[in-house]
Amino acid sequence: MTSETKSGLSGNQKRKMKSAARFFAVQALFQMEHSEQTYDQVRLQFLDHRFGEIIDDYEMLEGDSSTFSTLLEEAVNNQALIDQMTDRALVAKWPLGRIDSTLRALFRAAGAELTQMDTPPKVVIVEFVQVAQAFFPEGKEAKFVNGVLDHMAREAKPEAF
Repeated sequence: MTSETKSGLSGNQKRKMKSAARFFAVQALFQMEHSEQTYDQVRLQFLDHRFGEIIDDYEMLEGDSSTFSTLLEEAVNNQALIDQMTDRALVAKWPLGRIDSTLRALFRAAGAELTQMDTPPKVVIVEFVQVAQAFFPEGKEAKFVNGVLDHMAREAKPEAF
């Protein structure tokens, strides 16, 4: 058997799809916070229209629908737990309610993966720092995200460090 798996996708393609799913999950959580749309409405909108969408001749990646749906569902179902963990990782002067709503969505998606999924914490940190870089290419947010997620990961899975 070659590097292609039974599904016909290489390991690299699968990683890219999971990365895209994380990016889309942050967008979906942001959208849910800023609209009256439910989890089901937003999830279906992304799966039906955003994955593989073409915007100005740029084709969006196909996201891994299973990873996307799990991140979204776990972030919604465990929001209080994740928000409390995020608050503990933030400095006292910056409670979760005061940070940018994109970062809040990112911490919720990353927190869901850290607390509810089996992904190694260091992978979660690297992946979501890259998401932060995509949303804030000129800013210092990626370093901030790295520090907060490191704190959250050490709390969620101390055995991994």
